[in-house]
Amino acid sequence: MTRVLVVEDNVDLAFGLQTALEIEGYEVEVATDGRAGLARAREVEPDLVVLDLMLPELDGYSVLREARRTGLDMPVLILTARGEESDKVLGLDWGADDYVTKPFGTQELLARVRALLRRPRAEEEEPEVQLAVERIGAIEIDPATHSVLKDGEPVSLTPKEFDLLLALVRRRGAVATRLELQKEVWEYEADVMTRTVDMHVAELRRKLEANPAKPRHILTVRKVGYRLEP
Repeated sequence: MTRVLVVEDNVDLAFGLQTALEIEGYEVEVATDGRAGLARAREVEPDLVVLDLMLPELDGYSVLREARRTGLDMPVLILTARGEESDKVLGLDWGADDYVTKPFGTQELLARVRALLRRPRAEEEEPEVQLAVERIGAIEIDPATHSVLKDGEPVSLTPKEFDLLLALVRRRGAVATRLELQKEVWEYEADVMTRTVDMHVAELRRKLEANPAKPRHILTVRKVGYRLEP
């Protein structure tokens, strides 16, 4: 049975999440502070973690950072009540796979859980076909090593940022709609509305563009999506 660890200090919300997930057929464990959540993640290595960012004992950022540092690679869905996008971006930078902002609908959360659980774990992934190094201006992308250079210097991208960049590269300048990217990179269906794509594009621009406010390569196609300009 698929095991989900919920790390949430709001007892009522934790109970609601546990109930909804168990109805869906998941085995659910709950931890009510960050330190306990990190310990349980290490002990049981769940298939997915639902992680609140604002936790007692150890905040969600620290839990996430330490989990990734010690090699735990399960998908992590972060919960945040904050409105600042920078907080969500920080969570994604530390290795979260997606976020949901409180308050959220149960069906939305369950859809995102299902999508993240469809992602193969590192040990289950099939070997990739070796692809040629791609060059976009001063940016060099190596699919074989999942590495990116800008002006010859390494750029640190999260796994989802790299997957998103590669999805744009493979279209050879053609437009990718948000829904196409949402399904290809995150495996979300069309009925799951999210700004995750836009936030990851903003991070790619910040890391790769000379002037993120006036991007040269990662371009917006108004009311449609994005495309990559060589």
